[in-house]
Amino acid sequence: MQRVYDFLRRHPTGVDSFWAVVLLGLNCAALISARNNPEALVEEPPGAVLGVPALLVTVALSLVVALRRRWPERMLVLATVTGLAQIAIDVPTMLSDFALLVIVYTVAADGVAWASRLALIGGFAAAPLSMLRWPDPSTGVLRSVFFTIFMMVPFALAWVLGDSIRTRRAYLAQLEERAARLEREREAQSKVAVAAERARIARELHDVVAHNVSVMVVQADGAAYVLDAAPDQARKALETISGTGRQALAEMRRLLGVLRTGEPEESGEYVPQPDVEQLDDLIEQVRTSGLPVDFKVEGTPRPLPSGVELTAYRIVQEALTNTRKHGGPNTGASVRLVYFDDGLGLLVEDDGKGAPHELYEEGGADGQGHGLIGMRERVGMVGGTLDAGPRPGGGFRISVLLPLKPAH
Repeated sequence: MQRVYDFLRRHPTGVDSFWAVVLLGLNCAALISARNNPEALVEEPPGAVLGVPALLVTVALSLVVALRRRWPERMLVLATVTGLAQIAIDVPTMLSDFALLVIVYTVAADGVAWASRLALIGGFAAAPLSMLRWPDPSTGVLRSVFFTIFMMVPFALAWVLGDSIRTRRAYLAQLEERAARLEREREAQSKVAVAAERARIARELHDVVAHNVSVMVVQADGAAYVLDAAPDQARKALETISGTGRQALAEMRRLLGVLRTGEPEESGEYVPQPDVEQLDDLIEQVRTSGLPVDFKVEGTPRPLPSGVELTAYRIVQEALTNTRKHGGPNTGASVRLVYFDDGLGLLVEDDGKGAPHELYEEGGADGQGHGLIGMRERVGMVGGTLDAGPRPGGGFRISVLLPLKPAH
C-alpha cells in the first residue's frame, strides 16, 4: 500500500486525469440517458440535452479536473470562461459542473492570492447565476432563495478546506525551515565550542610544556656541570628532572584526554586543574631549579571561581618561566598574591636584565609560544586587566587584576 501511495503522490496529474475521464464518462452517460428519456425530450430541445455545446462544456470541465494541479490559475480561468459560456449558450447544469467545486478547492490550496480570491467570488456567484438563468416556476421566491443559499455552502466549504490545507502546509514548511535553521545554528555553535576548546588546550599545553621543559633543561645543564665535582647535587638535579617530567606528563594526559571520544575516564587518570593553593608547590619547584623567588600572600584567602584560580596559577607559571628564560644569571623574582574585596591581584617582578618587550609579545625566544598574548587572552576570559612592561632600573613586571564573583 505504501508503494501505491508513493506512486500516486509522484504522479498527481495522472491521478487527476483518471478522475477526469471518470467524470467525462459519467456525464456523457447521464446526457445519453436524458436524451433517451421521452419526458426530457418534451421539456428540453434535443440540442440542449446532448449537442455540441453540451459536449464542449463537458470536455472543458473534465480538462479542468485533469490539469488542476499542474496549472491551477489557468484552469480556474478556463472553468470561469466555461461557466459563463454555459450560461450564455443555455446549457443547463449537469454532472460535470462538479469540476467547479474541485477547482475552487485546488486554487484555495495551491494557487496564488488573486486566484484564491477569484475562486471564492466565483463559487459564491455560481449558484445565484444558475438560479437566475434557469428559474423553477414551481417554487416560490422564498424557497428559491433558500435553495440558492444552500447551493453556495459546498463552494464555501471547498474554499475553506483548501485554504486550511494551504495554511497547514505553510505551517509545516515553517517548522521544517526552523528545524533546519536550528540544526545549522547547533552545528555552528558546536564548531565555535570546539575551536574555543582547542584554543584553551593550546594555552594549557603551552604553559605546561614551556614551564616544565624549562625546569628540566636548567636542571639537566646543572647536573652536567656538577656531575664529576658534586655527584650528590647531580643526583638531586636528576630527581628534579624526573619529578618534573612526571608532572608534565600527568598534566598533558589530562589536557589531551578531553580530545578522546568514546573512552570512559578512569578513576585517577586525570589530575585536577591547578589553583592558587598549588602556587606554593610551583614556586618551590622554581626555587629548586635555581631561581630565588619571594612569595607573599596579602589579604584574607577565600574561595575563588575555578576560572580565576586557573588563570592566576598560569599567569604566575608563565611569568616565572619567562624570567628563567630571559632574566640572565643571578636573577631573583617576587610574587605577590593580594586578595581585595572585589578582586584578586597578582604582581610578578624580577630584577634580571629582561628581554625586549617585542620578544614577549611574539611569544618567547623562539617566537612559537603565546607569551604576553596568551596571558592577555587568559585574563580577558575572566574579565580582568593586565599591565606588563620593564621595571625602572631593570627587570620586568607583570601586574594583573582579576575580578571576583561572590562564591555560592
